[in-house]
Amino acid sequence: MAILSTSTSAFFERSRTDIKALRSQAERLQGQLSGGSKLDRSSDDPVAASRLRSLSRLEQLSGIDKANASRANADLTLADGAMSDMTDALIRAKELATQAAGGTLTAAQRSSIGDELLQIQGNLVALANARDSSGHALFGGENTGDAYTLDAGGNARYVGTAATGSLPLGEGQSVIRSMTGPEFLSFPNGAGGQTDLMATVKALGDALKGGTADPAGAAQDALASLQTGLDTLTTGQTVIGTRLAWIEVTGDRRVDLSTLRSTEETDLGATDIASTIARLQETLTVLEASQASFAKLANLNLFSTLN
Repeated sequence: MAILSTSTSAFFERSRTDIKALRSQAERLQGQLSGGSKLDRSSDDPVAASRLRSLSRLEQLSGIDKANASRANADLTLADGAMSDMTDALIRAKELATQAAGGTLTAAQRSSIGDELLQIQGNLVALANARDSSGHALFGGENTGDAYTLDAGGNARYVGTAATGSLPLGEGQSVIRSMTGPEFLSFPNGAGGQTDLMATVKALGDALKGGTADPAGAAQDALASLQTGLDTLTTGQTVIGTRLAWIEVTGDRRVDLSTLRSTEETDLGATDIASTIARLQETLTVLEASQASFAKLANLNLFSTLN
């Protein structure tokens, strides 16, 4: 009798264990469907879990690179816009210099042209002191204040740093976020030294306002310098455009890598909805059948008698 009782107890214990396991499996499958992940714990698949953590870190770093790229793109776009405005101002200065080089203008007319040139010089200084997306000097390198200041004589002097910082874009790539003023505003003066666009325009403006005995000759001489300055400025714009294109290339690469990571994450850890639903239905069916069988067996007279 004791043996039969022990067998009955073992039957109930085994049945409860099996039903509990089926319920746990059903709950786990339901959790995978609601949470979207087939890995409840790292122990479910240590290798896959480790790779998923690595992919997550890479995606977080990609977010930082994306923010850097966004800042660099904003600063370079601002630089391109400022340079375009400088180009327009310089083209106007060349037009005025061409007019002043003619021999038919009166002194008053040349003086008026000189006034406009000095206004252009002021505009160039203002554009050279444009701000980046953080409110710092756009063309001042790492300087937070102005890139240029005016001395007592109204001449622009560069007060920024020698170089502009770069921003990382991921995978060991980076981009310089702007240019320093001297990199695109300064050029050789033909006498072994350096000058810049603002000094050239100001010198011509002063000459036309009575600063020289031969204003027409000064205007003619300034045309070559203005063209050299325009070429230097155009080269600077080309550099900026190349950097903007590089940001776009690295951005496309970043998107492609993010897509690949997302696909790998899905393959490693995401729930396969169709197969999981099928397994859940199968598990619930077996659970329901097990519970029904257990109830019937438990109510048999033999088991009732043994209990």
